[in-house]
Amino acid sequence: MTSQHTIGWLANSAGVYVQTVRYYEKRKFLSPSGRRPSGYRIYDNEALTRLRFIRNAQALGFTLREISELLNLRVTVGTCCGDVQGKAEAKLQCVEAKMKNLQTLARALTGLIRTCRAGQSIDRCQILHHMEREQTPTPHSKKRRES
Repeated sequence: MTSQHTIGWLANSAGVYVQTVRYYEKRKFLSPSGRRPSGYRIYDNEALTRLRFIRNAQALGFTLREISELLNLRVTVGTCCGDVQGKAEAKLQCVEAKMKNLQTLARALTGLIRTCRAGQSIDRCQILHHMEREQTPTPHSKKRRES
């Protein structure tokens, strides 16, 4: 016999809010297994498994689009673990690129902080002067301007 649970039970069991479950339903990540005579949605254990999958994938940095692709891989005939590994490797490359960018930002901020002479007046603040200067656009700043 399949377990039938309320949306509140499902949300609580997965450590999310009820609104999160509804959002994932709207995005077609989850669907109730049915409704009670009162109209309340009911969920089976597969919904809990999918919800945990989504949350754990998010914790690993996967976007909802990527999670959708992973969920589709789970049910696609002929898919093998190597297909999932490819997605994980691509995510790792993105994470490593972000880490490199963050390290560059940290070095830049450290350098700016070193130029700071805390006792000087604000009009001589090297950090503010640096931010006011025209800079060579970075890929990130160019991307934002184009959006």
